[in-house]
Amino acid sequence: MKADPAGVLTGAHYLDGDFACGEGAMAAGCRFTAGYPITPSTEVVERISRRFPMMGGTFVQMEDELASMAAVVGASWTGTKSFTVTSGPGFSLMMENIGLAVMMETPCVVVNVQRGGPSTGLPTMTGQADMMQARWGSHGDYELIAMSPQSPQEAFDLTIDAFNLAELYRVPVLFMMDECVGHMTEKVVIPPADEIEIVPRKLTKSKPGDFEPYRANGQMVPEFARAGDGYRFHTTGLTHDERGYPEMSAECQDKLVRRLMDKINGNADKIVRFEEEDTDGADVVVLSYGITARVAREGIDLAREKGVKVGVIRLIVVWPFPEKRIRELAGTVKAIVVPEINYGQMVLEVERCAAGRCASVCVPHGGGGVHDPSDICDAIMGAVK
Repeated sequence: MKADPAGVLTGAHYLDGDFACGEGAMAAGCRFTAGYPITPSTEVVERISRRFPMMGGTFVQMEDELASMAAVVGASWTGTKSFTVTSGPGFSLMMENIGLAVMMETPCVVVNVQRGGPSTGLPTMTGQADMMQARWGSHGDYELIAMSPQSPQEAFDLTIDAFNLAELYRVPVLFMMDECVGHMTEKVVIPPADEIEIVPRKLTKSKPGDFEPYRANGQMVPEFARAGDGYRFHTTGLTHDERGYPEMSAECQDKLVRRLMDKINGNADKIVRFEEEDTDGADVVVLSYGITARVAREGIDLAREKGVKVGVIRLIVVWPFPEKRIRELAGTVKAIVVPEINYGQMVLEVERCAAGRCASVCVPHGGGGVHDPSDICDAIMGAVK
C-alpha cells in the first residue's frame, strides 16, 4: 500500500465498493464528511474515519441524517469539498436539506448505498428502488445529477467524477450505489494523485464590495465566495435575488428556478453518460444500471445464443436521463427491456421517451437479491415474438 504526500492511496488494491467510494472521495479532495451509521453504507465512512487523520480531513458522526446533510451544506460554504453517506431511511430524511442545497447552489455529494425497502425493509440486502426518489424526493421544481456505478473500480472513479460535476454546476450530486456493488470486493486501481483530474472550487475574483453570490453574469453557474474570506453575503433557502436576499415574487421565482433547472438541462449533453454496445441493427436493447447491468450480461448472452440481436445501454449518469438517445433507439428496435431491482422505475422514463414507437418491457425484482439471468432472457425473447 502506497500513499502520496496528501495521504491518497495509489496502486492496485482489493477493495469493496464502499471502501473504494471512500477512497474516491478522498482522492477528489473531500475533506469533510458528516454522517450517521446505516447499513449497508457504513463502511464508506469507516474507511474515511480511519484515513482522514492522514490528510487533515474531518469526519463527524452526527445525531441523525437531517443533521448530517445540514452539516455538509454548511461545510461546503467554507469552500471545503464535502459529502455524506446513507441508505434508504436516511436518504428520505436528507431530502429536505438536499433541496436546500439545490436552492443555495451548494456543491456536495450524497452517497446512497441502496437496500430493500420501504421503511426499514431489508437493511443488509440489495435494492434499486430509490432511483425515482433521487430525482423527485425533495419538493419543488429542480434538477440535479445522479450516477450509478457497476463495480468497485467505478465506485472509485465515478465518486471523483461526482465531486467534479458538483463543482462544475454547483449542485448536489447523488451517487446511487447498490448493496451488491457496495459489498462486492474486486481489484481497484488507484492512479497517482497527479494523474487524477480534479475540478477545484470556482472562486470569485470580484472584490468583496462588488460580489453578489447569485449573479450569473450571463452564465448558468455563479461564482463562489467562501464564508470567512471577507465577503459579506446572504444565502437562504427562500426564493432570493442575485444578492441572496429573499424576494417573494412570482417574477423572482421564475427567474431563479428556471436558471437552477437550465444549468443542468442546458448542459445535459455534457453531463449525460452511458455505455452503448451493439445497438446498430438490434432487435431489442437492454437498458440497465448498477449491479443489474452485470447480471443482465448473462441474460443477453443467452438470448444472443438463440439468434436475437441484442444491444446494450448501461446508464452511468442516471439523471439527467439520456432522453435523446432513447428516442432515437425507440424508432429502430422492437423493444427496450429494462431489468431493475424494483417494480418499475427507470422503465417509466424509457416508456416516456419511447412514446409508443417501441415496447418498453419491465423486468422487475423486489429486492433482497439480483435477477435470475434467465428471466431477463425470457423478457428479451418475449419482446421479439
